[in-house]
Amino acid sequence: MSQHIFEFVRFYLVEYGYWAVAVTLLLENAGIPLPGETILLMASFLAFSEHRLHLPSIIVVGICAATIGDNLGFLLGHYGGRPLLNRYAGFFRIKSPSITQGEQLFLRYGAVAIFVARFIAGMRIVAGPLAGTLRMHWRKFAWFNFLGAVAWVTVISGAGYLFGAQWERLVQVVRDVNAALLVVGIAAVLLIWWRKRLILRRDSQ
Repeated sequence: MSQHIFEFVRFYLVEYGYWAVAVTLLLENAGIPLPGETILLMASFLAFSEHRLHLPSIIVVGICAATIGDNLGFLLGHYGGRPLLNRYAGFFRIKSPSITQGEQLFLRYGAVAIFVARFIAGMRIVAGPLAGTLRMHWRKFAWFNFLGAVAWVTVISGAGYLFGAQWERLVQVVRDVNAALLVVGIAAVLLIWWRKRLILRRDSQ
């Protein structure tokens, strides 16, 4: 991250505090491409280095904002349908492979994929609107959306606080953690899918 961006994000957080975290994460998860992960990292970094913010409050605000934002995105997708999703992707210049990847993931693994999507930058933005467009069952969506928000916000905020003294190393660590959690998430999805197949095969015999 360049020094200019670092200072800009820092000023934004110092000026607006928890509101900066809440608004950024809510809008990002509703479908607007914003640097939610960077805001979480910087907020936690400031909690460690300058004590301007407090880690538990960052986590609570982040979880609430991410959960509400994804539900707003779900509603937009549900009532706007595919035409709205296509216009939205074009307006924000979201690459079509992200949407295609999301469709395949959701259609194959259902609501469990919402959890995994939290840890994929492009997918995190389109997950809510796409789930609504595909008419995913809302209760399942809401449950895995909340679990994903808890895991993602806690991991990113915790990393920002624990590695607060080493910013450049922190960014690399978060990338590695995201990659590791993505692998674990995919493995969990595959395990659930495999178990469902075994149950269906046993019932059909």
